[in-house]
Amino acid sequence: MIFKSDDNINEQRAVLVGFNHNSNRNEIYIQDSMEELQELVYAAGADVLDVIIQNKATIDVRFYIGKGKVEEVRLACEQLGANLVVFNDELSGAQMRNLSDALEIEVVDRTAVILDIFAKRAKTKEGKLQVELAQLKYRLPRLIGFGKAMSRVGGSSGGAGAGIGNRGPGEQKLELDKRRINDRITDIRRELDDVRKNRAVQRVQRKKSDLPIVALVGYTNAGKSTVMNYFVSNNAEDPEKTVFEKDMLFATLETANRRVEFEGNKSLILTDTVGFVSKLPHNLVEAFKATLEEVTEADLLVHVVDASNEKYQMQIGVTEKVLKELGVENTPFIYAFNKIDRVDEHQIHEEYPEALLISAKNGTNMDLLVDTIKKSVFSDYVRVKMMIPYADGAVLSHLMEQAQIFSQEYVEEGTLVDVEVSTIDSEKLKKYIF
Repeated sequence: MIFKSDDNINEQRAVLVGFNHNSNRNEIYIQDSMEELQELVYAAGADVLDVIIQNKATIDVRFYIGKGKVEEVRLACEQLGANLVVFNDELSGAQMRNLSDALEIEVVDRTAVILDIFAKRAKTKEGKLQVELAQLKYRLPRLIGFGKAMSRVGGSSGGAGAGIGNRGPGEQKLELDKRRINDRITDIRRELDDVRKNRAVQRVQRKKSDLPIVALVGYTNAGKSTVMNYFVSNNAEDPEKTVFEKDMLFATLETANRRVEFEGNKSLILTDTVGFVSKLPHNLVEAFKATLEEVTEADLLVHVVDASNEKYQMQIGVTEKVLKELGVENTPFIYAFNKIDRVDEHQIHEEYPEALLISAKNGTNMDLLVDTIKKSVFSDYVRVKMMIPYADGAVLSHLMEQAQIFSQEYVEEGTLVDVEVSTIDSEKLKKYIF
């Protein structure tokens, strides 16, 4: 890993560098982006000492930033005692090498930071495989330019074994590294295919259960896991099955599914998903598509928004862009503005009049969120009367477990029940309805 563990958080001292195109200058955007990079670096386990922004029309091919700005960064690192420079944009291997040589310090980019966070937080086998795949795909095109020992030394006259087609040890090492990485990528993809098959089987089983699926989506650190834990603690079949939550970026990297139960024998599957972030590395989006596929199966999306974040509109835009790429832009959704205890509600009401304003941590308006979800996913329930013959006792048992029975009466023909059932059950059991 690039960054140290949480126990040694002060060992990494970083200077952040951003690039702002003069041709498309947006001071607000670059400031927001750099603030987010600062949070990412902190989440990765490092302190930020300074932030430097280059305003320039074109990118420097060798250093990404201009030579004068390189010297400014070098002096800042020297004066502040930094041991790491983090660029806000993705760098090529050659640019990293050139910058490291010029600054005499380790240089990484935003993509490497995000990958590092994911590598530290991934817990399940699938999560670890997905992160490793993204890291290898990121590293592969950057092998050239890393390490000063990869120079070509073969092909010179006079040396034993020298001659046309003979390669020096540095280039041999490079090709071996490429081969190993490509082989490992192939192995990981094979393992992930097996995991996806298992996940697909699980999804089919959930579909067969006829339980509606509600997915929590949103920007990282919006509070999705806190919302999930509220439902688990108050309505789940096992209240101890809470998920990890922490006030930091990417606290959740694994999809979690929990069965949530309500009165009247109504149940649903609640899914907590990985949060989104701007400039999410393309390889990482591809690697986590299997995880995000859970969203495509949802009957309802609850878009959790951090109301206390001044950039919530940008975060909403990023989340909706990713959801559109996943093909779920037409799935019904609810806006749930979280952490409402920290802000003035009036502005949000004006901009998003249909949104729910909640505080999952304090429980504010969570009953309203519960009711709204129930009205949406259980809207197809109907109240009917059924006559269940005594010989079909299994049907009555099913209704007692899966439906809300308002009354039942034993008569000569069987059991007369006044019951509320899903339209699926009403269709399956229509011969008993009268």
